[in-house]
Amino acid sequence: MLIRPLVALAVGAALALPAAAQTLTGTMKKIKDSGAITVGHRESSIPFSYLDDKQQPVGYAMELCGRVIDALKAELKLPNLKVSLQPVTSSNRIPLLQNGTIDMECGSTTNSVERQKTVAFSVSYFVTNVTAAVKKSSGITSIAGLSGKPVSTTSGSTAVQLIKAHEKGKSVDLKEIFGKDHGESFLLLESDRVAAFVMDDILIAGFIANAKNPSDYVFLPEVLRTEPYGVMLRKDDAQFKALVDKTLTGIYKSGEINKIYAKWFQSPIPPRNANLNFPMSSELKALIAKPNDQGVK
Repeated sequence: MLIRPLVALAVGAALALPAAAQTLTGTMKKIKDSGAITVGHRESSIPFSYLDDKQQPVGYAMELCGRVIDALKAELKLPNLKVSLQPVTSSNRIPLLQNGTIDMECGSTTNSVERQKTVAFSVSYFVTNVTAAVKKSSGITSIAGLSGKPVSTTSGSTAVQLIKAHEKGKSVDLKEIFGKDHGESFLLLESDRVAAFVMDDILIAGFIANAKNPSDYVFLPEVLRTEPYGVMLRKDDAQFKALVDKTLTGIYKSGEINKIYAKWFQSPIPPRNANLNFPMSSELKALIAKPNDQGVK
């Protein structure tokens, strides 16, 4: 297992003191002074953060971040807090967070030990397996079958490197083709320009469910890595992180997370009313029972 052992956050770290009782710092001060927050979102990370048929960002991560915004309004006494939405990609999401363009990123970003060197994450809200999808007609049944073939992944992700690091993929010669976003990466597979799309299983599942012929696709059996997702935040911003963590853990403890999860993973979702039929994993249930912000190595 590559995820570090689940360790519950200390109560003191998870609970924020009332804003009125402390001096505001970091993102909390920035939001209070400006009366505004900018949320980074993805455009094609189904069902976490993506555009619906009205070109509005929706999804599981967006709904959870909406709860964070509600908490901010109450904590900072800003009922008319201005919320701006900024699309981000795998390549620019970290720089835009670091330079202050966005104040948090709500999408499908893996919390890794490496990324924690430059950014921070909330307690995790999802756990995914990195794998590859191919068309059934290709006859490919394992990673070894990808040798010498073009494979797509999204620019800024580490998916293809994971194949090369996998025991069964060390001798596989891959031809990488990068999509600017997940939608373009899947289109490369759908249009037969690549033999496989390597990415997080739930993201691939979202595209397959919305494809013209979902039955055309199959996942390869190898799991390259198990990864947690969380809200991405600026590093060393303990006050804002405490509020985000308190909000999410409150949703977990109340059991409301089950309703929110079912809405996005086990019910018809826009824009095509496709149902991902993706039950909650045992790993995610464990995280909800004992929230933590541990990153994958």
